[in-house]
Amino acid sequence: MELLLALFVVALIAGWVDAIGGGGGLLSIPALLWAGFTPLEALATNKLQASFGSSTATLNYTRHGLVDVKGQKLTIALTFLGAVCGTLLVQQIDAGVLEKAIPVLLMAFALYFLFSPKISDVDQQQSVSPLTFALGVGFTVGFYDGFFGPGAGTFFTMGYVALLGYGLPKATGNTKLLNFTSNITSLLFFALSGHIVWLAGLVMGVGQVIGSYLGSHMAVKHGTRLIRPVLVTVSLLVSLKLLLD
Repeated sequence: MELLLALFVVALIAGWVDAIGGGGGLLSIPALLWAGFTPLEALATNKLQASFGSSTATLNYTRHGLVDVKGQKLTIALTFLGAVCGTLLVQQIDAGVLEKAIPVLLMAFALYFLFSPKISDVDQQQSVSPLTFALGVGFTVGFYDGFFGPGAGTFFTMGYVALLGYGLPKATGNTKLLNFTSNITSLLFFALSGHIVWLAGLVMGVGQVIGSYLGSHMAVKHGTRLIRPVLVTVSLLVSLKLLLD
């Protein structure tokens, strides 16, 4: 019971962080490993609890007009396809190669979010076509999220801001839609593999719902003033953890 309570609290905090800036897996995956789960069980169970959080945040952002579901159909489809490929591949090989490259990218993104004048509440000019974005960001980050995961939300948000010119609140809202797509896709394939620890995942899912609702509500209310520092902090922390590991 104490272990489940601890996982619930971790999931609540992770849900809050993830709804605003991504990177909740930085908390939840180590917690599951600490609880004695195997790496595949931790990844699979994390997808279960994260699906609760990303769906809650997506619904809240949609309710506030920050998610363009119709305009994201192609990106959703390619994110789904990427997540399928990544989830199947991670069950066959080691994710160590990505661990070496991701910290450098995340630190670069943190600096971009910190200093770029394009980071605001207002939409800017789009620089790529929807198809290019769907392939370059949807499929690629969807694959990464299914294969490994930490920082995937940051990559999605970065794509929306830098390539489609979205303001940060709108980018964050649409990021949660793609996060939910990759999470639920990975969850389905992990469920077939039998690696999910259902009781722990469902208990953590309740914490995710609470944390994600609070986080997305605060992000809608405070916009870039809240999202930017959380994004920068999460990017640097994920980078630091991966480098130390």
